[in-house]
Amino acid sequence: MMNNKIIQHVNVLLPHQILPSTSVWVTDGKIERIEAQEVPQFDERYERIDGNGMWLIPGMIDVHIHGANGYDMMDGTEASIQEVSHICAATGCTSFLATSVSSTMYDLLNMIRSVKSVIGRERGAKIAGIHLEGPYLNPKRKGMQNEKYLRHPDLDEMKLIFQEAGSLIKMVTVAPELPGGLELISYLKDQGVVIAVAHSDATYEEAKEAFGAGASHVTHCFNGMRPIHHRDPGLIVAAFEEPHVSLQAIVDQVHLHPAIIRLMHRIKGPEGMVLITDALQAMGLGDGEYLFGGHNVTVSEGIARLSDGTLASSTVTMNEALRLTVENGISFTDAVQMASTSPARILGLSNKGKIEIGYDADFVLLNEKYEVQWTMIEGQLV
Repeated sequence: MMNNKIIQHVNVLLPHQILPSTSVWVTDGKIERIEAQEVPQFDERYERIDGNGMWLIPGMIDVHIHGANGYDMMDGTEASIQEVSHICAATGCTSFLATSVSSTMYDLLNMIRSVKSVIGRERGAKIAGIHLEGPYLNPKRKGMQNEKYLRHPDLDEMKLIFQEAGSLIKMVTVAPELPGGLELISYLKDQGVVIAVAHSDATYEEAKEAFGAGASHVTHCFNGMRPIHHRDPGLIVAAFEEPHVSLQAIVDQVHLHPAIIRLMHRIKGPEGMVLITDALQAMGLGDGEYLFGGHNVTVSEGIARLSDGTLASSTVTMNEALRLTVENGISFTDAVQMASTSPARILGLSNKGKIEIGYDADFVLLNEKYEVQWTMIEGQLV
């Protein structure tokens, strides 16, 4: 398979600008040149790919996904990890964090082992690491998390998890107000992990303390946390006030009202927001009955809920989230930054998230309906 490629006739999304009718040279999986010019017709060193005037954007990065196409990554099998990798790539995502839900230690360690075994031979999107969503979460704000697995922070248990996963743990979502929460944050900070807050009843003051101690991210902002009240602002307002704290947004027209998405964007800017799917295994399958996190989940008209009506993750894909973000009033360049550049920076993926010389050739070709035409990962079409 030819390693050198020229992608022609594409509208290239660079940071803060769009280059129309541009060509991109790829050599050995890296971006070599970006030029708004016609390519000489005869150069046998390069395979030519015609973009037919469509959009070329940097590969999107999903820091929060649980499953897809009938597969739940908590089942401990390589097949589930591979299927998520495959579906991610098909929907414009080139890297992702395999995300857990609160469970037994046995199931969590099995999930970690299956992720480790797949890394390096993914069918599609690359695994950038693991996101532990729990189990140290507040039952009062549990959402779809299974209460029987929720527990207070346990440093010995977390050290055991790190013994198995090591540097693969990139993000951990915690409720900092729980006993031992600040000690856990201190430990995770020493490990270089992105510490996120959610499924939390933290007050404004408790959240401020957590952000001062090293927490820097809010998982599915507004969902699974104390709501804003003018005399009890809670962790959301605390996060709004902290410049170093970034926010996840589930843009599916269910989890967040469009006005809230615009408010988050106005306060944090595209560099402080991250689009996520938070998808369960119903992504790609549609309506039906599913088992997720130990719960029976019903998906109706694309909305996943528990029997009591609680929202249970989402079925949105990254390309759909991108489209909806633009439809909700955010510029295309900012939306792409939120889907690609910002998550790459937050995760420390220094060669991803931008179309820039020297970066990995992780691309998505989109038509005007935001439909994925093809995905390229490190110079190879997948």
